[in-house]
Amino acid sequence: MSGVIMRASALTKEYQVRRGALKGTATVKAVNGVNLDIRRGETIGLVGESGCGKTTLGRMLVKLLEPTSGKIEFDGKDVTNVRGRELKEFRRRVQIVFQDPFSSLDPRARIGDSMAEPLLHHGVGDKDERQERVAKMLEMVGLHRSHATRFPHEFSGGQRQRIGIGRALILRPDFVVADEPVSALDVSVQAQILNLLADLQQELSLTLVFVAHNLAVVEHISDRVAVMYLGRIVELAERSELFSRPTHPYTEMLLDAVPASHPRNRRPRAPEASELPSPLDPPAGCLFHPRCPIFEAGFCDEVVPPLHPPPSEPSRLVACHVRIREGQTRTFDEGESQK
Repeated sequence: MSGVIMRASALTKEYQVRRGALKGTATVKAVNGVNLDIRRGETIGLVGESGCGKTTLGRMLVKLLEPTSGKIEFDGKDVTNVRGRELKEFRRRVQIVFQDPFSSLDPRARIGDSMAEPLLHHGVGDKDERQERVAKMLEMVGLHRSHATRFPHEFSGGQRQRIGIGRALILRPDFVVADEPVSALDVSVQAQILNLLADLQQELSLTLVFVAHNLAVVEHISDRVAVMYLGRIVELAERSELFSRPTHPYTEMLLDAVPASHPRNRRPRAPEASELPSPLDPPAGCLFHPRCPIFEAGFCDEVVPPLHPPPSEPSRLVACHVRIREGQTRTFDEGESQK
């Protein structure tokens, strides 16, 4: 693992939303000034509540959505506004696994044809070579090569997700965004898909962005974790550091919400948080301050906290005035581990 393969700089995505016949429109910042460096060969988990902007960020990284402002660099090259042949080459190296495998597959096309379509589009091999590559990829994701002749409705949810993963990897990309690939699957099938992704990452030297809201899943597969709240990254840390010593109060709230594996491992809960603010009318200052148990009036509700490393932890980034000033992190005992 070395170097940065993907870099987002001040990345923003805005949408115009109608507020009603008499109220006109409002601007929603689904992603708001995100800066993120993704290292070659790592798995970075992107977590947060529904509506925090993690899926929008993932889709901008693979250029399924165009950013309103900001910059995207891939392998040292600015790809923010690439078009034509350059965009086609970018798509060969960057792929996405969608959340719903059934809706991402053509119900009228056989699986082999769906998986071979990227190869055909990029002019890879002749017909026999493409069929053999599809057969090998089916075996790589735990299916049989004879499954190429079947249709999507003939497979279970877990099998369809394996097909979606295989189709994303058929071009041997360098960078993959997995957008909640296990959220709709049974727990036992989730474990199979997670292990499959981990094995394929090692075998194919992938860089993986894993979008999820399930912290147990993120802890299992990620090297680093980025926590998003209302379009911003509020904490970024190595997996072990974030799960054992969360710094941002929002990260603490997310970890407190994870059910304990045994009553004796139950942690003292933070005060109950209020409702998530509307993205149509976000609060001033720190976006989390209306729900924060440690916010300081006259400061946290007026000044936007930058994403900075705490004084004692240069490898971690956190957007919290109080925690940066005090250099505090909340430490969980060994018995309070998330595992």
